[in-house]
Amino acid sequence: MRFTVLCLVVMLAPSVAGAQVISLHPENPHWFSWRGKTTALVTSAEHYGAVLNLDFDYRTYLATMEKEGMNYTRIFSGSYVEPAGAFGIEHNTLAPARGRFLAPWARSEQPGYEGGGNKFDLDRFSPQYLDRLKDFLAAADRHGVVVELTLFCSTYSDKQWAVHPFHPANNVQRLQVPAWKKLHTLDNGPAMTYQEKLVRWLVTELNDFDNLFYEIQNEPWPDNHVMGEVINPYMTDHGKWPNAVEVTTADSVAWQARIARLIAQTEPPLPKKHLIAQNIANFRLAVSRQDFAPEASILNFHYVYPEAAEWNYGWDRVIGCDETGFAGSGDDAYRQEAWRFLLSGGGLFNGLDYSFAVGHEAGDLPGPNGPGGGGKTLRKQLHVLREFLESCDLQRMRPDNTLVTHADGCAAYAMSDSQKQFAIYLVGRGGGELRLKAPAGKYGLEWIDPRDGKTIRTDEVPSNGRIILTMPQFQGEAAVKGTVVLPTGHSLSTSNTSHSPDSR
Repeated sequence: MRFTVLCLVVMLAPSVAGAQVISLHPENPHWFSWRGKTTALVTSAEHYGAVLNLDFDYRTYLATMEKEGMNYTRIFSGSYVEPAGAFGIEHNTLAPARGRFLAPWARSEQPGYEGGGNKFDLDRFSPQYLDRLKDFLAAADRHGVVVELTLFCSTYSDKQWAVHPFHPANNVQRLQVPAWKKLHTLDNGPAMTYQEKLVRWLVTELNDFDNLFYEIQNEPWPDNHVMGEVINPYMTDHGKWPNAVEVTTADSVAWQARIARLIAQTEPPLPKKHLIAQNIANFRLAVSRQDFAPEASILNFHYVYPEAAEWNYGWDRVIGCDETGFAGSGDDAYRQEAWRFLLSGGGLFNGLDYSFAVGHEAGDLPGPNGPGGGGKTLRKQLHVLREFLESCDLQRMRPDNTLVTHADGCAAYAMSDSQKQFAIYLVGRGGGELRLKAPAGKYGLEWIDPRDGKTIRTDEVPSNGRIILTMPQFQGEAAVKGTVVLPTGHSLSTSNTSHSPDSR
């Protein structure tokens, strides 16, 4: 497939002195700029425990990510950890074996941590933790992998609270948090002091890394939410997750704004400035200014619908999906979710990949391992998507709702530069008529199968402002990229593909 060379250039480009930290692209802030390239972050990655789980071999993991074309991973800082069996995940990297949890705080001499080993001393940070975190980031950089470091996470339930470092039974300070649901609000008692110390320490110590950005909090809505839109009102007996959007409360947003401001205030004396992401909601939400901190440059969703990107494109930030899963072990749902979202204006996609586990850091754990999917086949399919995107002149590409005027039997998701290039993802049944509104000229088209990246058909078609052609036969989905090969005014050869310059 002809996209491969472009992708490998991005992945194998060495980190050089003076390289720029990953940032929003200055001309099109819906994509990233990194290592001199306009970049979309696309991955299927482990469940966030690569650093905090001492038994996880992250060197093998990161080498696998590079080999299979993934350029992004998400990790938790260790301010939150999960007990065994959480969320139905049998082999959970975020649930270390007893005594194998590495937190940012040093262990004391006093036994009694619920997850095994000594209690934490929240007044001292762990040198071992910092060494492992920095080594992970350096290794990720060598493998061309960008790291999202999620600083905090909702607590979810009493089971998670029981192993939380801030639980009064788990630290020698016996930290008196008013209630775990208030841990990530401004009404969290003495916890705020320790949260702020952690943020300052991490932001200062990690400033040298270019392949890093911060997320304030994972899923702030489970602990602090009000119910929002019901997605399918005909499911009258189900008005909660997964059929409703949980909107984060103002108390939680205020706490996140304070953390975002702290990151922004800590970095000015330091050489580098890193992006800040804020986790907004599940599924979709028309975001208002009151929903996120001014310092947030990435607005993340989970289990995303294309509308999350479409409705929020005007904020001129990267709209991300930094978690999906819970739709079974098959690949189709996640592959299609990624294509729909990224061609609707998203710039970041992460699938929870349960084939990564301790002892299976090459992503080869067989069989279902929780409520989601993952595995080598899905990673290959997401690599196809990334290659497809990065074969375009990505910095000029934007969602285009006017390009496809009719797609017989298909739903269409399209983007273009409005002049020379377009890209379309079609879901449905091929063989019907496709009508496009495109600038005059002659276009070369390449049709691919998103499941394996193989070329289905190539065409050369003229446009006098309109293109009408018969789509190739396909069942399920296809993608097509069009590029001008002759501008207006040059002679147009006829194509052996069924088409017409009809002005409809």
